[in-house]
Amino acid sequence: MAVFTPLSDSQVANFLERFDIGCLEILEGVASGTENSTFFVTTDRASLVLTLFEQGEHDELPFFVELLDYLAEHHLPVPGPVHDRQGIALQSLADKPALLFPRLPGKHPKSPNLVQCRALGDALGRMHHVSQHFPRQRDNPRDLNWLLETHPRVMPYLSAQDQALMREEIAAYQAAFDSQDVLPQGAIHGDLFRDNTLFDGDTLGGLIDFYNGCTGDLLFDLAIVVNDWACNPDGSLNQERHDALLNAYVARRPLDKTERQCWPLMLRMTALRYWLSRLLVVHVDPPAFDLTPHDPEQFRRILLHRIEHGALALPEQTPS
Repeated sequence: MAVFTPLSDSQVANFLERFDIGCLEILEGVASGTENSTFFVTTDRASLVLTLFEQGEHDELPFFVELLDYLAEHHLPVPGPVHDRQGIALQSLADKPALLFPRLPGKHPKSPNLVQCRALGDALGRMHHVSQHFPRQRDNPRDLNWLLETHPRVMPYLSAQDQALMREEIAAYQAAFDSQDVLPQGAIHGDLFRDNTLFDGDTLGGLIDFYNGCTGDLLFDLAIVVNDWACNPDGSLNQERHDALLNAYVARRPLDKTERQCWPLMLRMTALRYWLSRLLVVHVDPPAFDLTPHDPEQFRRILLHRIEHGALALPEQTPS
């Protein structure tokens, strides 16, 4: 993430004294990002990432800390937060909440190959298998209720055709998901795009940035991933990447009958979720810092393709 609150070497050196991780050697601000200030910290014993939380609901940070601790304990490739000498992870630095993480290996995959898609599908399936038992709860801030409450705010900025599209899609989701049995729930990442993963070659180094994490439909999380990882520039689904990812996923967590029925509509719902959230940033709630927002058109294009062409066939699976 970008640096919005600068820190001095002496500030960070003093901060590190709370931990048993060595003495500061190098402090480097990370230039990219949208919400928080992030630094690479190198000590004589470890490579770390320091995050200062600039905005958002700070009282929800304990949920993220406990979720990352829980997933790390279950051997998922996540950056379990570093705890201080008293066993506390969530700290304060420069009057901002702060967390320190191990620096995981790798970089974001721009064009994921089939091996990387299989690795991601396997990790997400393992994560969803164990996250169903995570005891803490946090409501999904981008669920159907959010769509219903928020979409009127962008309507004045849309063409009549797009207004009708948004209304019709939300009505379809409301009718479908209000009448369905409850889908399998658990702790989800909520934003697992390619730039929230790290790969060292074809090896998955980590799943990162869990700050959209919440309790929700596991299928919602999976649909977000497929709409990004297996999507072509024109909005169509790439068959090979789709199959590689989903075959690996269902080998770890098979989908139940209701999930399989809801799958095509869930792909559309998550596409609409990102079209709407990006429209909000462009027209209603600009970023807190001078940053270029993502283009909403990308997810409008994906949504239209999912409506016209539907979903690709889900992989077969052994009955559970």
